[in-house]
Amino acid sequence: MSLKTLFTILLSLLGLAASTQAQVTLRVPAVPAGTPAGAIIYVAGSFNSWNPASTSHALTRAADGAYEITLPAATGSMEYKFTRGSWATVESGAGSADVANRSFTFGVAAATLTHQIIGWKDLGGSTPPTSTANANVQVMATVFAMPQLGGRTRRVWLYLPTGYAANAARRYPVLYLQDGQNVFDAATSFSGEWGVDETLTQLQGSGLSAGQCIVVAVDNGPARLDEYSPWRNEQYRAGGEGDQYLQFLVETLKPHIDANYRTEPGRESTGIGGSSLGALIATYAALKYPAVFGKVASFSPAYWFAEAPLFAYVRQHPARPDTRFYFVSGTTESPTMVPLMTTMREALLAGGVPAANLSLNTRPDGQHNEAFWRREFEAGFRFLYAAATPSPTRKRRGGGLGFELYPNPVGHTLRVALPAGSAGGQLAIRDLTGRLVLEAALRPGPPKVFDVRGLRQGQYSAQLQTGSAVDWQAFSKE
Repeated sequence: MSLKTLFTILLSLLGLAASTQAQVTLRVPAVPAGTPAGAIIYVAGSFNSWNPASTSHALTRAADGAYEITLPAATGSMEYKFTRGSWATVESGAGSADVANRSFTFGVAAATLTHQIIGWKDLGGSTPPTSTANANVQVMATVFAMPQLGGRTRRVWLYLPTGYAANAARRYPVLYLQDGQNVFDAATSFSGEWGVDETLTQLQGSGLSAGQCIVVAVDNGPARLDEYSPWRNEQYRAGGEGDQYLQFLVETLKPHIDANYRTEPGRESTGIGGSSLGALIATYAALKYPAVFGKVASFSPAYWFAEAPLFAYVRQHPARPDTRFYFVSGTTESPTMVPLMTTMREALLAGGVPAANLSLNTRPDGQHNEAFWRREFEAGFRFLYAAATPSPTRKRRGGGLGFELYPNPVGHTLRVALPAGSAGGQLAIRDLTGRLVLEAALRPGPPKVFDVRGLRQGQYSAQLQTGSAVDWQAFSKE
């Protein structure tokens, strides 16, 4: 084969490769009557983590009055919808009815797609949407302050188990969920709801104690991409406020819930979950705050958004072995979904979390939407909130130390004791932010006594290490 012939073949192959990543232009000839003057039309979809107000995905008004946007070249398929900047103003059918996600598969040639928007969720009909939330659900606050995020506010939903008011002595585990407007009520969701209230109420009606749980759901806001990732994604020019968002959950919202409702506040009874980017921030929460969250529901996780820093973090900050993780996604949601979800499970396993606490599930028919997450919620909830079974794998690497820490909660004096025959170890106590507040060497003999009057009220994590063996205890300061 001559060099010229080889060069021609290479050019053809390069041209073929480029042609499989053709651009697509989305075009909306006209918006529905009643659309506010000057409204900005956005497209939100699987390509931007469903951000309803992404400035880089705002449509441009053409000279003929149509709205257009050309998306970058890509491969595979995408799903999307049009919004006016929030999921409360997403496109709808007649009478504010939900519409299915639009979809498109990239081909070998550029394409222009013309779309008709029938209505907007908030303006689509004279009859307001009907709430589907059951009687166990309430809006705890419409403008709950988020001081860690510059005074932003958020609507917070609350689900209380059936019989909560009648049984004043009972305390309940808690699950914190993201994207709260999609958790309980189809009237506030952008594409259907998770039906968490119906699922848990049905479990309780069946006599299953697994359904006895308080659920706290926090709405997302315009800065969803920023708040749901602690690291900035330069391609999407978003992310980087995840630490502040978790500080809000841990330092402001959780103390309010624990003070005003009958919760089981310990980490073994506290879970966090979400879908897509909500699953990313939930996974990070268990790594960042091991003394607070002991259960993670990761539905269709968008780990790709912060892939490199996330996996570096999980290697540097292994999860507590007694943390439970439930993963689920469809096999065709995206090319990286299942591989990255599997990589996360392997990283947690390598860090000391036993296989019994890691449930990874893939569904051939799974889609990146609320209907799929609704279907899978019960299985995830049952796994996470099932009664814990005693296991020696609670201790990490090389066996457990089995140290005692008491009293718990602690007042002025904390005692830490080693079991008989122990060689001792290094004690490190950290607050919820991971800041080291006390460090000491423990040696065989009587319990070591510490004056902890200087510690603030709240939750703490105590770690004792000897060689490669590590053990944890969580305690609270009154």
